[in-house]
Amino acid sequence: MCSIDLNQISADDWDELNDPRPDVTEFDRVVDAALSRRGFVSGLVAFGSGAAAMGMMPGAARAMETSRFAFEPIGLQTDATVHVPDGYEWQIVARWGDPLYSDVPAFDHATGGAADYTDRVFGENTDGMEMFVVGDRQVLVVNHEYANRKVNLPQATGGTPRDAQDVKKLQKLQGVAVIEIARGESGWQIVQDSSLNRRITHLTPIEIAGPAAGHALMQTQADPEGVLALGTMNNCGSGKTPWGTYLTCEENFNGYFGATDTDAIYPAMVQDGYERYGIGTDGWGYDYHKWDERFDTSVTPNEPHRVGWVVEIDPANPDANPVKRTGLGRFKHENAAVVLASDGRVVIYMGDDERGEFLYRFVSSGTYVPGGSTEGLLDNGTLSVAKFNEDGTGEWRALTPETTGMTSAAEILIFARIAASAVGATTMDRPEWIAVNPHAIEAYCCLTNNKNRGVKPNAGGDDTSVNGPNPRQSNKYGQIVRWRPVNEDHGADGFEWDLYVMAGNPEVYDNAYGGSDNVTAGNMFNSPDGMVFDSAGLLWIQTDGDDSNDGEFAGMGNNQMLAGDPVTGEIARFLTGPKGCEVTGLTWSADRRAMFVGIQHPAAPFPDGEGKLPRSAVIAVTRSDGGLVG
Repeated sequence: MCSIDLNQISADDWDELNDPRPDVTEFDRVVDAALSRRGFVSGLVAFGSGAAAMGMMPGAARAMETSRFAFEPIGLQTDATVHVPDGYEWQIVARWGDPLYSDVPAFDHATGGAADYTDRVFGENTDGMEMFVVGDRQVLVVNHEYANRKVNLPQATGGTPRDAQDVKKLQKLQGVAVIEIARGESGWQIVQDSSLNRRITHLTPIEIAGPAAGHALMQTQADPEGVLALGTMNNCGSGKTPWGTYLTCEENFNGYFGATDTDAIYPAMVQDGYERYGIGTDGWGYDYHKWDERFDTSVTPNEPHRVGWVVEIDPANPDANPVKRTGLGRFKHENAAVVLASDGRVVIYMGDDERGEFLYRFVSSGTYVPGGSTEGLLDNGTLSVAKFNEDGTGEWRALTPETTGMTSAAEILIFARIAASAVGATTMDRPEWIAVNPHAIEAYCCLTNNKNRGVKPNAGGDDTSVNGPNPRQSNKYGQIVRWRPVNEDHGADGFEWDLYVMAGNPEVYDNAYGGSDNVTAGNMFNSPDGMVFDSAGLLWIQTDGDDSNDGEFAGMGNNQMLAGDPVTGEIARFLTGPKGCEVTGLTWSADRRAMFVGIQHPAAPFPDGEGKLPRSAVIAVTRSDGGLVG
């Protein structure tokens, strides 16, 4: 198993290979029955009697009347570059290895960059990002999710770290970049030597706050008080608070840990947590545990409990330590979608990106007052998990000692997955990005795919039979679910839900696997992942799917970004990425005239040409006439 390279398979597949879930041979319902009970009408799941009032109808027909897109959709592509519609342009803003400071040497393709400067350059594998205005400056904060070891360590055989120096290089390439950018004569670029530039890596001191801070399960020999961790890692999606801070989300943290003593015995609660969260012994090929005992669970068994959180960063204060907000729960966080309840409480929607895991919601105890203190708003509150009913209703079930049978709030938060299973949450098809509509009281979540739906349970043994929001067995294409809270209040515990789209391949299938009615041969896609609303209320959907263009994915092209209209159901392709990439992360300049998009793990020769290392990048998309972009 150790011979399998994470560079060649997804983190989710690697996780399953290292920690296989038990097979089952029966499930309660099949896809036809699920679709029948949900009233799958004209390819769209109608939102009860309100569907007509909302203007919902088959997307292709409605779109011809009222399309709000300011571009002509583009066709699929299979080449090694970026494509945008006529009238739009794109350029590189920052790519892995680009210096943040003028004393850093230019990127060296032979070495993958000097290890001594790794935390002073733009990092690897861009993901979630947000734009902030600090005075008259624009500050882009970008996640660097993981390392591509064969690319990042080109002189190491197979990308296997040769020594502690190689491990530190990988640790510094990941995390978060805070960079000032500006538009000059040659377009958008990094402002080198800005006082706001900084890198936050696997080695950066991070404060621990909230109910789990100081708990015995958070304590280590290096931090006996359990209040100061080192590093944030596997930073996937993002969020932005109303008070101007950045939320970075720790996802597949389990892959960094291993054990030099594979026969080590752990306390029962720790062992149960390891099994539920996929903490193994081999370190996924990063080999951190062989060179840094912090990642060796046989030496430091509590260290995995100190990752898997949402981390708050102040982009305007480069001297402030980031803070892990344990009130938001520990799981494989995708992103954090922040909105206010009708009474001013802070609501954060979050997905746990693993097959058969759950959707979560945090509601603060206190209320947000513009200009007032934000102390405790992300620490004190209620974490709940979603239960979707077959009749199109749902509820948020609070995770408390009374509802879960667990002994304390800290244990519930550290083992949020176990708590969610205890209250009967609905297993989902890999909940990824969540987006909240700025013009309607509703939220959307990308359920990217789940080949195990109806095949085997999740890591906690929970049933993964087909169900309302996850209606297809062995789901390889994904769908987007949306919900509307009762009384138009995101703080309410009840909601109604429907499906905005079911991705699929209508060229291969003429059934539910062909997708919903708003999916056609001209806009088809698979594995919706990133998702962000623009100021006009259009929904931008980014994909991280199979780009083999073979078999069930024939004719689907490279990964892409599409625009969706929440009212009509129309979906149109706006951008395609280079072969091998994931399109992920989206934000805008302050004047909305530039759209910033992440291109993660592209295949060569993007963007520097043949014979060069492939480099993840952030690009800027602008209109040729200088107009607004979203």
